Amino acid sequence: MIYGAINEKGERYYTRMSKVFEAIHQKQCAYNWLISDVDHVSSKIEALYDQKHYCWISGDELTKIVQEEDWQWDWAVLSGFDKSIPLSEVLKYPHPYADGYRGFWENPVSIQHPLACIEIVCWDSCLTLFISDQQALVENFKAYFPLSEDLVKYNQR
Repeated sequence: MIYGAINEKGERYYTRMSKVFEAIHQKQCAYNWLISDVDHVSSKIEALYDQKHYCWISGDELTKIVQEEDWQWDWAVLSGFDKSIPLSEVLKYPHPYADGYRGFWENPVSIQHPLACIEIVCWDSCLTLFISDQQALVENFKAYFPLSEDLVKYNQR
């Protein structure tokens, strides 16, 4: 089962990755990340992205970059993968994207990339979507951001 949350209320900055990582108790370090569909994110991520139109990075490397450049990301999809999944397998599928992807707004909630187990979507710096196959991570996210909502309930409106 896939779980999700949307954070679009009560924050000054919705897409600061340092806060998202705090919310999930630094569990981003347990994954490798495909970062796609970026616009106005960390300059180090943009530099890596510009070379290939995606960025493949370990959770530890991502954490270090966020610690060095802690600011709001405008657009990005961060897809987290078990460390045993190689990039060659990940690249067999289309890169996830934010604007225009209808699956965020439909139930059942899903993660775009079929091999990913977590997805963080920075949406035009005005909201963050957090989707995971681990209910505890989504509950941690919702507890940290108390005005966030369960994405399934949000989509039912």
